[in-house]
Amino acid sequence: MKIAIDGMGGDNAPKAIVEGVNEALKDFPNIEIQLYGKKEELEKYAIQHERLEIIHCEEVITGEDDPVRSVRRKKDSSMARMLEAVSEGIADACISAGNTGAYMSGGLFKVGRIEGVLRPALATTLPTVDGKGFLMLDLGANAEAKPENIVQYAIMGNIYAKKVRGIENPRVGLLNIGTEENKGNELTKAVFEQLQQSDLNFIGNVEARDLLDGVCDVVVTDGFTGNMVLKTIEGTASALMKMIKEVFMTSGKTKLGAMLVKNELKGLKGKLDYSEHGGALLFGLQAPVVKAHGSSDRRAIYNTIRQASQMVEFDVVNVMKQAILESQKEQ
Repeated sequence: MKIAIDGMGGDNAPKAIVEGVNEALKDFPNIEIQLYGKKEELEKYAIQHERLEIIHCEEVITGEDDPVRSVRRKKDSSMARMLEAVSEGIADACISAGNTGAYMSGGLFKVGRIEGVLRPALATTLPTVDGKGFLMLDLGANAEAKPENIVQYAIMGNIYAKKVRGIENPRVGLLNIGTEENKGNELTKAVFEQLQQSDLNFIGNVEARDLLDGVCDVVVTDGFTGNMVLKTIEGTASALMKMIKEVFMTSGKTKLGAMLVKNELKGLKGKLDYSEHGGALLFGLQAPVVKAHGSSDRRAIYNTIRQASQMVEFDVVNVMKQAILESQKEQ
């Protein structure tokens, strides 16, 4: 399989991107990587490898570029060329840590939606106390949603949880302000009814406070709510680690204690780091389009490459196509 990667996207590009690529090439013998970007800069960090191809691009899409127009205007950018490779079948999947808006609009414009998918959804695996994590979508691809959109999110999320995360019968929950069936607004009530009638293992409404306890395997909501929850979890995890660090730095006694529990604290930090599960996926497109976090380091890129390769290996997109088609026949 071939994975196309934007070597110039993200806060730590190109160094972190290329280092993640180098590590992935060593560990994943079934992948070939096409690395797009300014060749001179990429070659500073790249290892010589028969499964690595560096493709020179003159332009770079930055975080300040217009999300909608930049992919069309900067045709020789690393992001645009990478997406073009996937749309033409030259590559099987693509990864970028660059401008999120440009990447999502470019993915929709160049790669295209699966027939029958009304709106793509942004999904990622978030941490839980037991370390297993849960998949959540939509995380901001669409600020608003109709009931049928969220039902499709549940279908696609269920397939990913089965195929990539290896969960035999994923528990699907609907994010709501209470667990009771009659709670929520008109949107959540309508979604609840449709999911209850589906073949999914729908466990009902779930509350935000229970998500990190692993109440379910797949959580669905509209993009506005999902993005707020994602940012809250990110901010809380970051603040928690800062507070723990401050406590351990207050005196000689606490500093000694920090030394004694150093490995345990690293483990806690890793458990709270959702990048250990890979990047965010734009579900509903004709090929795997994976968005790495803008601040991704070498390890995050490595995990995102692993994630994209699993999407291709388990033929997730085609399974989603079939499931969406079947769901529409039943309506």
